[in-house]
Amino acid sequence: MKRPKFIPLRDPAEVPELKTEAEARAFWDTHEVTAEYLERAGPVPDSELPPVRESSRLISLRLSRDLEARLKALARRKGKAYQTLLKEFVLERLYEEEKREGLR
Repeated sequence: MKRPKFIPLRDPAEVPELKTEAEARAFWDTHEVTAEYLERAGPVPDSELPPVRESSRLISLRLSRDLEARLKALARRKGKAYQTLLKEFVLERLYEEEKREGLR
């Protein structure tokens, strides 16, 4: 398959304001960044970088099969992984307890 021709970009000012994801996709499907562009763009300010993920530890937690099934069903309805939902529950409850104890 032949690689499509891309329009080279040499300056960040050449990138138009893209208001939607569809506009951005259409633009970047036909344009490419050059080394000159990267030199002119300079480093990205820390304020524009995504947040650094906290390191996490794997823990083992025993749940009854019924509780696991209910948790997975709820997570599916919410469109989330059940582990994510469980972490949200733990964080919410921890916050409530800390608030009750005057720690928050």
